[in-house]
Amino acid sequence: MTPFTFEARTRIVSGPGSVRRLGSIAAAEGAHRALIVSETGIIRAGHTASAVRSLESAGIEAVVFSQFGENPTSADADAARRFAEDAGGRFDLVVGVGGGSSMDLAKAANFLISNGGSMVDYWGYGNAQRPLLPMIGIPTTTGTGSEAQSYAVIADAATRRKMACGDPSAACRVAILDPELAFTQPFGVRAAAGFDAVAHAVETWVTAKRNAMSELLSREAWRLISSNYTQILEHPNDLEAIASMQWGAFLAGWAIEHSMLGAAHACANPLTQRYGTTHGLALAVLLPHVVRFNCKAARERYTEMGEALPARLREWADLGRLPATLRDVGVAEADLPVLADAAAEQWTGRYNPRPFDRESALEIYRCAY
Repeated sequence: MTPFTFEARTRIVSGPGSVRRLGSIAAAEGAHRALIVSETGIIRAGHTASAVRSLESAGIEAVVFSQFGENPTSADADAARRFAEDAGGRFDLVVGVGGGSSMDLAKAANFLISNGGSMVDYWGYGNAQRPLLPMIGIPTTTGTGSEAQSYAVIADAATRRKMACGDPSAACRVAILDPELAFTQPFGVRAAAGFDAVAHAVETWVTAKRNAMSELLSREAWRLISSNYTQILEHPNDLEAIASMQWGAFLAGWAIEHSMLGAAHACANPLTQRYGTTHGLALAVLLPHVVRFNCKAARERYTEMGEALPARLREWADLGRLPATLRDVGVAEADLPVLADAAAEQWTGRYNPRPFDRESALEIYRCAY
């Protein structure tokens, strides 16, 4: 057995309507003033207001920061810190409400509010000199599982390169999994975020860093996600399916904490950096080809997920109206070598079950093109 250490840093509160418990949960954490980080679309859906009402009903002041977009950058994190300072500071709780962008930026803001400096100072793991503020994560998608992880993935504003900034104290103190919040996901968000969760379950199951705990999490995540991904697309009001996907996404995110990821994410990140490609769309294009590439090293493990896994992944992506090729997301063939250079430098590639380098990335990109 591969040696490992397991520490459950995040308390889970799950069930329909559980967002209404936010105020009492925050009060139990000793909070008096909370910074809420939430995307504008989530605000329009009314979910941020629900969080504010719950906090205020418990006597906790809530201030909302929303001036950021998809794939948040270090500049967005700086803006969140300035916003917090201009709002008077004295925050003792951070709340992320939304998809992966909200969760990542909430953690990033927490690094800067708690420790100062810039995001590049926290690139890597364990570089915070002081513990971060307690954080509560409230996902509104059935996707990233960021609420289960102690990393913030933030793009450098100058280079667009993704930086994974982690610390034990960056993990959410509490994750509130309320499936009612995911009802408002547009079809495209359900499809892309859900495929992100698919990729997390598939990649964590085979990585070179996997261990007994990550396997347990990946296996259950796959069971839940593979049984419900098509259901949430075809039957968007199926609350039980949404809850199962939400829980599966959390477990897959938790598996990342123990096993990391692989070549699919290593190849996806440069697409976001160079083209602004949505993460879930990039994975939909790449994951089937990465599974085929890895079969030399992980065929038996993939078979445990079912026969003809690459074809099944492609069928799901087609059902979600997700792109099939790199051409579909605007990639120029002449850029493939440049993308391969960038992919070979990604930290997740080192955990791929089959050795991964520039030539490996170029092979995958060419197959996906």
